[in-house]
Amino acid sequence: MDKKIDEILKNGSIRLEVKRSGMLQKMLFTVKRIKIGEHEFVELYLPRHLELSEMQRVAEETGLPVETDNGRAFPKGKGAVDFMGL
Repeated sequence: MDKKIDEILKNGSIRLEVKRSGMLQKMLFTVKRIKIGEHEFVELYLPRHLELSEMQRVAEETGLPVETDNGRAFPKGKGAVDFMGL
């Protein structure tokens, strides 16, 4: 597992700078575990609206899926199965 991902999971959150409504803002993304049947996967959660391009950028930057009020984004080439058991 990537060192950055391990640190984010250990801390339970990460504060990142994102562009919202044309302004740069520092937002706190928390680690959230999503149950799918008997398994669960981890993602970063932000309880606010964020543009899809910013969600994708954060997913690529952190290596973890990102969920906000308007959807979910995964790093390119990955899906929920890749984040099960973390």
